[in-house]
Amino acid sequence: MAAQDQTFFKSLRNLETSYRNIRILAFVSVAIFGLITLGSLVFAYQVKTDSESRIYVVEQGKSLIAALRNDVRENRPVEGRDHIRRFHELFFTLDPDAKSIEENIREAIPYADDSAARLYTDTKEKGYYTQLIQASASQEIQVDSIQLDLNQYPYAFRTFARQQIIRLTNITTRRLITTGYLRNVSRSDINPHGFLIEKFTVVDNTDLEERIRL
Repeated sequence: MAAQDQTFFKSLRNLETSYRNIRILAFVSVAIFGLITLGSLVFAYQVKTDSESRIYVVEQGKSLIAALRNDVRENRPVEGRDHIRRFHELFFTLDPDAKSIEENIREAIPYADDSAARLYTDTKEKGYYTQLIQASASQEIQVDSIQLDLNQYPYAFRTFARQQIIRLTNITTRRLITTGYLRNVSRSDINPHGFLIEKFTVVDNTDLEERIRL
């Protein structure tokens, strides 16, 4: 009987030891999973921080170069003005070729909201692009300055530029003043600055001079 009791108590101690080992293993497993989860969260935060601190520099409107900055907000005025400048270069630089005009406009449209698309449609319906093509004329633009107010959101801007309409016999120079607002959007390959132009308006497009081509 005593031997049976000893065997019984020994079995209980083994069960208690096994249970304690299982509890320790469970705690260790939970701790390991907790550390893995914490590590994953830290890694995800670092990736998010790195992506938010990444800006894109457009060289002559063609190549995209990723650049890291300590504070992207410090570069927003530069990016904003470059976004506006690039949009104007695409939207107002025209060759006497329907396909070339459509390609430029198609590339410019993601930079702005439907106000730019409406302006393009209105200009097209008035026959302006057809007249350029028929006259074998081209249009060039030179952006002189961009006023951008970052003190109030969305950011108001005013652009001062000059247009040249180059025909076979003469060159017409026009003043071009436009206004609008910049809104923050997600960056993409087709919109590297992360801005969208809203309420785009041409407020002045008067002739300055016309000269004969030599």
